[in-house]
Amino acid sequence: MSNEAANQPARLSVGTLTQTEQRGALHTAEKVASLKRWRRARSALSQGLVYIYLIGMTIFALFPIYYVIQASLAGGQNLYTTDLRLLPANPTLDNYVYAFTQMPILAWLGNTFFVCGLSTLIGIIFSMTGAYALSRFRFRGRETTLSLLLALQAFPGLLAITAYYYLLQYLNLLDTAPLVGLAIINAAGSLVFSCWNIKGYFDTLPVELEQAAMIDGASHWQAFLRVTLPLATPALAASALLIFVGGWSEFALANFVLNSNDTGSNLTFILGLYRLQSDYHTPWGYFAAASVIISVPLIFLFLYAQRFFKSGLTIGGIKG
Repeated sequence: MSNEAANQPARLSVGTLTQTEQRGALHTAEKVASLKRWRRARSALSQGLVYIYLIGMTIFALFPIYYVIQASLAGGQNLYTTDLRLLPANPTLDNYVYAFTQMPILAWLGNTFFVCGLSTLIGIIFSMTGAYALSRFRFRGRETTLSLLLALQAFPGLLAITAYYYLLQYLNLLDTAPLVGLAIINAAGSLVFSCWNIKGYFDTLPVELEQAAMIDGASHWQAFLRVTLPLATPALAASALLIFVGGWSEFALANFVLNSNDTGSNLTFILGLYRLQSDYHTPWGYFAAASVIISVPLIFLFLYAQRFFKSGLTIGGIKG
């Protein structure tokens, strides 16, 4: 009996501690559950705000496109109306029919593609060779050349418009081949940025890859064409796209170089659209329809160019 009496307080104490621990564990579990609920609510609120922001920015970005499309389908030549409608009351394709039948829009597109394509080709060839020389070779005046290129980028291209005129006149391109002259000007204006952009990418490519190719018997030129250029496809594609888009939307230089003929078929599309307006009237319906037609090829070009924007091609190319 004495041993049982001695052990009884110990049992009571242990039982009391166990109940206290259980209450503490239950309280802690409630706190954890409450904290998890608060975190989930905060996460849901943050995600909701992000979605609201993205939806707002999407509407803000797509509204100009919607506005031009609905103006092209309205049928008239008015840009503003007092009716609050999401779509025109009587949508019609009359403006598009007029654009294809009464306007040389296909000639404008052809001229624009010719100028942008030629300027892109010239710009990429000179940019990638110049960028490779500045990236791989060490020669006297290299740092000075880089600094001068960066300084030239600070000046707008319109400051050289007089020089462009005299050069094109000296080359007899103003009268014989103005589109070629405009392409040369666009390419020259894009050389600085493209050269810097491609050079920065060349700097990230390991020179050991070219050295390995030359050890295997390739010349320096072959190593450049078969090793470096395929790896630099993302930078080349980005630079080519920027050159193309820059020439696509160029107005001031195009208006300076090109002179319209009787039908205006020798103009680029941006000049053609500009010539649609007069001093007292602007045919907004024709303008909107032609703008939609001309934007379609550029959209497909962007979608096609996305396949070239790859990175990480040199990961694992060198061990050790």
